Amino acid sequence: MANQSSLPLYEKIWAKHTFSRIMDSLTLLLLFLLLGYRISSHNNHTFPYFVAFLCESWFTITWITTMSTKWTPSHTKTFLDRLLLRVSESKLPPLDIFVTTADPALEPPIITVNTVLSLLALDYPANKLACYVSDDGCSPLTFYALVEATKFAKLWVPFCKKYNVQCRAPFRYFCDEEMANHDLPEFKQEWFKIKEEYEQLSGKIENAAQNSIPCELVGEFDIFSQTKPRNHSTIIKVIRENKGGLSNVVPHIIYISREKRPKHPHHHKAGAMNVLTRISGLMTNAPFILNVDCDMYVNNSKIALHALCILLDSKGEKEVAFAQCPQRFYDAVKDDAYGNQLVALPMYIGSGFAGLQGIIYAGTNCFHRRKVIYGVSPHHDIQNANKDHHGLANDKETMQKFGTSKGFVESVTHVLEGMTLDFYKSLDVKAARKVASCDYEYNTAWGKQVGWLYGSTSEDVLTGLKFHTKGWRSELCSTDPIAFMGCSPQDNLGQMAQHKRWSTGLLDIFLSKHCPIFGTLFGKLQLRECLAYIWITNWALRSVPEICYALLPAYCIITNSNFLPNQQESSMWIPTTLFVIYNISNLFEHIKSGLSIRTWWNNQRMGRITTMNSCFLGFLTILLKHLRISDTPFEITKKEQPSSNENVGRFIFNESLIFLPGTTILMVQFIALFMSLLEWQPLVSNGYGVGEVFCSGYVVLCYLPFLKGLFGKGKYGIPLSTICKSTVLAFLFVHFCSKTIAN
Repeated sequence: MANQSSLPLYEKIWAKHTFSRIMDSLTLLLLFLLLGYRISSHNNHTFPYFVAFLCESWFTITWITTMSTKWTPSHTKTFLDRLLLRVSESKLPPLDIFVTTADPALEPPIITVNTVLSLLALDYPANKLACYVSDDGCSPLTFYALVEATKFAKLWVPFCKKYNVQCRAPFRYFCDEEMANHDLPEFKQEWFKIKEEYEQLSGKIENAAQNSIPCELVGEFDIFSQTKPRNHSTIIKVIRENKGGLSNVVPHIIYISREKRPKHPHHHKAGAMNVLTRISGLMTNAPFILNVDCDMYVNNSKIALHALCILLDSKGEKEVAFAQCPQRFYDAVKDDAYGNQLVALPMYIGSGFAGLQGIIYAGTNCFHRRKVIYGVSPHHDIQNANKDHHGLANDKETMQKFGTSKGFVESVTHVLEGMTLDFYKSLDVKAARKVASCDYEYNTAWGKQVGWLYGSTSEDVLTGLKFHTKGWRSELCSTDPIAFMGCSPQDNLGQMAQHKRWSTGLLDIFLSKHCPIFGTLFGKLQLRECLAYIWITNWALRSVPEICYALLPAYCIITNSNFLPNQQESSMWIPTTLFVIYNISNLFEHIKSGLSIRTWWNNQRMGRITTMNSCFLGFLTILLKHLRISDTPFEITKKEQPSSNENVGRFIFNESLIFLPGTTILMVQFIALFMSLLEWQPLVSNGYGVGEVFCSGYVVLCYLPFLKGLFGKGKYGIPLSTICKSTVLAFLFVHFCSKTIAN
């Protein structure tokens, strides 16, 4: 029998996905055949064929990157028993936890509170945990909610550990009344008592939220009396300090609202994460960091141990920068009406990333190695580190890199040398305020070489790309039950705004000096990992060929031309088979992921809508940024409790430009189909056929929610201003078509 101490703490399991490979290969072959047809066709000199060739060339390149990403999927299997045999509970490494929130109106404090409570109750020694909550909204309501939640935590944390509660967010745990039907009278008594306490806590926070000022701004709340969200000094409050270093109590809880001034850039979430890194470095300096968004509660209480199996493994310790847990969402809208549950995509694309150099950093549910955040490369030699960093605090060059705080630079030295601070020493708030000031990062490497990188609203993907470019790997830490659960946007507005922000930030990365192509040419980013990053950073660019391709059928009907083979041509089988094979493959992946056919269709439909609307606006935003006309705005996705409204699943519209492309495309298809029915067309040879009419009808089917919006009322109807703008654009398109006929 092998020595337990020599066995790996995790193993990588490779999935085959044979059917998907075959279907993906057939799709690629058909794409090449379609391009070959375009080149050899006698119609290849026409405008529709030329546009179709350009679009299909883009689709082929995109499909190559998709195939490369999906080809070798994998996931990890961790061995907790081996970890606990190798490392006793008292020897487990400290873990700093970062929770970020930015706006109490969009991210209700009760959601943040539940996330924090679930983290405090992790199956991990309390004297090894410290929870830092960053409030970029500088809200007394958020601070009040955390203070009240800390009182409740003294009951909640022991209860969870005593009865081995799986879901440790009280608002989810107490939803299940069957939990109270337990054989133990003692459990029942405690269950009802703690439920009552939670309801009181929830009521206090809800009542406070109704007031313009949640509580009297005196005592510990006095500091909020002279603050504004974008103009205030640093606020650091140690809400709970585990002074005795006890392992079975509530861990450290620290509230932080970094300094903000109107004329100082704060770099959004990336700036907040860097402040948390510095403050925690001074206070607890744990070698590992877990960061979660304010809505992502712990659903698997042993997740920290699972992640450490990867990070402490003899091989992983030298190669793995971070362990990323999947994102899953609770109380999904029926049949995933808005296509935002991310179930099938991570199963194939996410596991595909994991089979390469590693999964991307998703911005939440991620366990980091602190020294990697400080810019260390793989296979860092500790002995050389001791030599190189001896007297580091006095090294002018290093002070310029990390900032002027000697205490913080010393903490960096400890991390690089593999040392840890006394985790239960007194938390020094005074020193921490300095590193949270808005001018601390001036003339340093923060945001450039150290910490979370600046320059994109997708700071998470950009930072993960930096780690991979240095040669680090990452692992997908998938567990059963799933590690974290969060709330997805509860309407299409949130979903589309979220996709716009993602696509904007991702394209920003592709067009910057951090482009993955440069990472492969001049760094250590592996080729297939580079292709995977190209696939994800080009979401916004995909909108242009997709919109052009969606308008082609209408163009051909209006001008009586064609971009597809006529039904009499033998080559008609190529696009027909391609359409069928692609959809069967995609449907199979959804069914294998446990989803319904209706869910598959909703995801297909929303894929078209978000690409041609959200991603297109993202593309225009980046275009305007690079033309120096406007900067990229940062939009926070609204977090809210799931609604029981009977209209859940219906599209909501407003006057945002995000609905203009889709409404215009729909109107163009209507005009084309109407002209087709009337057979009002010039007598031109080689006119449109069944293929063009079918494609135009398919686009209308994808935009069925917009069609309903044209006749809807109130928030369920497309505003008249948007309809007017779209009508003008649609007739301009028809005018363009008529001009091409004349020429």
